[in-house]
Amino acid sequence: MGLIVKSNIRKVVKELDRENAISSVAEEVGMALERKVEQILEEAIKRAKANGRRTLQARDL
Repeated sequence: MGLIVKSNIRKVVKELDRENAISSVAEEVGMALERKVEQILEEAIKRAKANGRRTLQARDL
């Protein structure tokens, strides 16, 4: 699908890691994150459809 950008993962990890304990991010993190996002979106789509809506909204997440 291509939602996740590898360079952005490293940037966000650096911003969130206040103690600077994480020095690198493994390649598989991007793939796992992509799968997780797809799962979240699939569930959100089901919720929107169950509520009779054709618009995906933040509350569906």
